[in-house]
Formats: sequence, structure tokens, C-alpha cells
Amino acid sequence: MRSEEHAEWERDFPVRYLLVREDVHEEEDVLWGRCAEAEGLFADPPPLPREVLTLRGCPRESLLVRRVTDSAGPVRLLGDGMLSIEPVDPSNDGPHRLWDLEDTTVLAQWPTPGDPGRVDVVVGTGVREDSSGGGRRLPSSPRFDLWFPPIHGAGPSEGCRSIDGLLTPRPQQPTPPVHLIGCEPAAPFLALLRRPLPQKGDPITLRRLDRHGRTMTGYRLDLHMVEARPSVLGGTLIDVTITDPGDDRPALAARPVWETWSDGIPTLPNQWAQFDAEGRSEWLNLTHLGPWGPDGLSGGTYHLDGQHATDRAGLLLALGEALLGPGANYGTNLDAVHDCLCGGPAVVPPFTLVWHHADTARQALAGHVLHHLGGLSYFEATVNILREKGVTVVLR
Repeated sequence: MRSEEHAEWERDFPVRYLLVREDVHEEEDVLWGRCAEAEGLFADPPPLPREVLTLRGCPRESLLVRRVTDSAGPVRLLGDGMLSIEPVDPSNDGPHRLWDLEDTTVLAQWPTPGDPGRVDVVVGTGVREDSSGGGRRLPSSPRFDLWFPPIHGAGPSEGCRSIDGLLTPRPQQPTPPVHLIGCEPAAPFLALLRRPLPQKGDPITLRRLDRHGRTMTGYRLDLHMVEARPSVLGGTLIDVTITDPGDDRPALAARPVWETWSDGIPTLPNQWAQFDAEGRSEWLNLTHLGPWGPDGLSGGTYHLDGQHATDRAGLLLALGEALLGPGANYGTNLDAVHDCLCGGPAVVPPFTLVWHHADTARQALAGHVLHHLGGLSYFEATVNILREKGVTVVLR
């Protein structure tokens, strides 16, 4: 289904959103409706409630305990981490579960009673429960492994024996509703609205259009609970409130980025530089719409303006602009950059890349270490990939 075919209607305001049922088993997507606006769509997740956990029996020689108990400079701020709970014998003993720990702080530590080789560590943290299934059941012989990148890099600590306070009931945090304003529902959506509440509801993709009617991006909405009423925009349109739209929501930082892209693919360089890291990541996601060069274009000299490459997304955006122009995509991660260098509708080696203000990225990304690439920083890894594939990189 081409979104441009449904982007026009005889009203004084444009169609900005399409409701589309995407089904891999159907020949094409099905239009469920079109809307003038979506209010409440952008939402940052609320901070997790603070909790206190006690990590029991952590090995004294583990990197976590050594850093926490270091008398010269103990680490108290562990930051965001991950907890993995898996069976000692994975072949026949219970599920493997993952938990996120947010903004973790060490509150206290002491020797484990009766075991001088281990330490109990008390932390304050936000806990995001594992949603992969398994309920609250743990393996009969679990192993608790913890990752905290500030002190462990990409590797886990040796596991503690148990964690007090982990398996406690947590209230469900409410999800703000989404209001679809000025909707013209198609037959499938009208049929759903006629069902009694609560309804099973179908997952629907809400597609955001630019002023040319092209789909910029899409987000899934769960239509389990919907309320419809005559639209504030008048006529035969309706306004629809989705009271439990699901968790797949664009962040608040995405809103000004979408507004910029709604005028069409950007044509000026460095328009993304005004946004923070989250906004730049959203900009990078939208570059799939951007220009592509001729297949396999090689040779020549390109200039990368690196003065705003202060994070990963900024580096990749600057690289895409240097090689293909504003709004272009030359990979949304280093694996994708590698693929672009190997061929396809892009600039391919050999060519020369003059990287201006290279020290900006070198310094800003020094702490972004890629352990799977030998401990290189993100900047160093990017330069290495380019050079290994035949690009002459000149750092200035």
C-alpha cells in the first residue's frame, strides 16, 4: 500500500497519520483510517521506582566486590546494569531470565556471615522486571550474574548466591493514552469500534506522513481499549482515545525531529546538530528516507565536518552527510557502515575521506569502548573499518 495514495482529502488541514494493519500473510497492507493528528503519542518512560536490593554472597575476588571495597577509591555509582539469572545446569533446570537495573548506587557492604571469601552488597536501584515469561519462578540452582559497564566493560561479574528484594510485587505503571484527532475510519476500524468493550483489538501501525505523503516512520498501537466521539475538528470525523496504547512510543525528543522531517528530506548540512543524543538517534532512524548515491560509486575526495560528532549518532550522521549529502544514511551502526563499504547503492572504496575536527569525536567518544573490537573507542573503530576497507582517511 502506497501511503501517497491516501494522503489527500478535501479538508483545510492535512492528513498526517495513517492507521494501517500490516499482515505478513496478506498481499498488501490494509488501510484502517487516516487522521489529522495524534496527541499524546510522544512520551518518555517514567523513572523506575527506587528499590533496595541485597546481593548476597558475592565472591570477594570478583571485579564488582574489588571495586566496591577498594579502600583507596571505592566505586559507589554503578549506573545502569543488567542482571542475568540462569540455571547452573541449563539443560534441565528452569528458565533463563534477564532484568534491567537502572541508576544503581552502592549503599553498604560487609563480609558475608560465615563465609569470609564472600561479601554482601546493598544497592539502591530501579528494577525493570523481566517480561520474557517464567513468572516469578527461578531455577532450583540459579546463578546470578551482573553487568555494570562502568566497572566491567562488556563482561559480567562472577555471580552472587542470591538477591534479597528482587522477587517482590511491583505495581504496573500507568500508560498515558493516545488521542487520534480528526480520524476518518475505514470499514475494519469501524467494525472494531462497534464491538463491546473491552475488546481484543488488533495491533495497528500508526504511520507518520511528511507533507509529500511519504511514510516517515511508524509505531505500533494496541487497540485493546478505544473510545470514539465526534471530532473537535467537525464534519464526519471522529476523535479516538486509545487508553492502553502499549509501550512502543516515540520519545519526547523525537517530536521536533519529526517536525523538521515533515517538510521533506533535509537539504542543509548539520541540521541534526541542534538535537541531543536521543534526538540525533531519531534523526538517524529517519535517514532511511534520504538520498542514495549511484550503485558502487568510487573514487574522489569527500570532506566530513566533524565539529558536531560528539556522540555515536552524530558521528554516523556526519559520515552519511559527507558521502551522500544531508539526510542520507551510510549505516545506523558500524556493522551497517561495513556493509555499505562492501557495495550497494552507496559510495564505495577506494576514495579519500578528509575528516575535519577529528579530535572532537576522538575525545568525545574515548569512553565508548568496544570490547568485542579489542577495546578500541568508537572513533578508533570507525577509522579502522574505513581504512581496512580501502578508504584513505585523512584526520585533521
